[in-house]
Amino acid sequence: MSEQSARICILGGGFGGLYTALRLSQLPWDNNQKPEIILVDQSDRFLFSPLLYELLTGELQTWEIAPPFAELLQNTGVRFCQAAVSGIDVDSKSIHLHDGPEIKCDRLVLALGGETPLDMVPGATSYAYSFRTITDAYRLEERLRILEESDKDKIRIAIVGAGYSGVELACKLSDRLGDRGRFRLVEVSDQILRTSPEFNREAAQKALEKHGVFLDLDTKVESISQDSITLEYKNQLDTIPVDLVIWTVGTRVAPVVRGLPLKQNQRGQIIVEPTLQAPDYPDIFALGDLAECHDAQGQRVPSTAQSAFQQADYTAWNIWASLTNRPLLPFRYQPLGEMMTLGVDNATLTGLGIKLSGPLANIARRAAYLYRMPTLDHQLKVGFNWLARPIIEVLSS
Repeated sequence: MSEQSARICILGGGFGGLYTALRLSQLPWDNNQKPEIILVDQSDRFLFSPLLYELLTGELQTWEIAPPFAELLQNTGVRFCQAAVSGIDVDSKSIHLHDGPEIKCDRLVLALGGETPLDMVPGATSYAYSFRTITDAYRLEERLRILEESDKDKIRIAIVGAGYSGVELACKLSDRLGDRGRFRLVEVSDQILRTSPEFNREAAQKALEKHGVFLDLDTKVESISQDSITLEYKNQLDTIPVDLVIWTVGTRVAPVVRGLPLKQNQRGQIIVEPTLQAPDYPDIFALGDLAECHDAQGQRVPSTAQSAFQQADYTAWNIWASLTNRPLLPFRYQPLGEMMTLGVDNATLTGLGIKLSGPLANIARRAAYLYRMPTLDHQLKVGFNWLARPIIEVLSS
């Protein structure tokens, strides 16, 4: 392929992949240099994952946090292909799709994200619910609806993992179920939110206490069955009846990536240069959950949506630079703080010298996420809806 007809293929439409595609479409290409940009994802929708919890409480609707790729990519020149990736040939930069054509490209972006490993304990694959995708949210919603419509006096829920996802789920579901919910948060270490700023951890601790969530710290899950969970604490096993187990622990790189002949760490993440290129394969870029990256200052970049959001700008720039004979830029990670929801109208955030919790933090969190939504058009639609909804609710009451 000539430079004039270069093809860029981006695998994965999460924060890393979609934002790379959008940024590439905005860069100043000469008319005879503008490449073909193809975005491949097995879902037809982008997911703004930090707001997935709000679906369970009815605070937000699917269209707000999971707009279709076709809508987001309209008038960008980016071609969307809905398909699952079955194989990647890194030497020829050929992509094999399930029930689809082979795609050859000049630049390849790996942004397939991660998946929740449910095979870590017996029974989890069959009986535990993960919470990472829009499909996971729908599946969990259906299970909650069945439990809510049952004649059960109490709905007993165990959430495995007291990181951000586990804590946020416990608070949101407690608000949804009210006095009917009975929650336990199971954590293998001796504290919740182990890597979180102390302010966030303390705010979360208070929120969990207020919601009546029981903490099982220093506790390991031994097995899960249809209606029970077996826990190990100080070498003692205890089997507890439950109606629902939600698994939030761990991230695993997709199998199609783990089999690639690229330099990888023990977790299967691709080790990339600060320019986000794979060593020995300068035409292949990787970012987000599936990449281990040390930035220009040598600091390890966390595998978060915030990191992928920032890496997308650099990935797009460096692809553009590599195709237009300009110097590439090493990634510089900017820690912008951490935010989490602690129930309806409650959140906590730290960063840039600010520490907030409660309703004000909830407003700040929403505003920050609105700003990070993928296109101006979508930001305006969602922002207008957020402003109009309280007015409509007042008028209709």
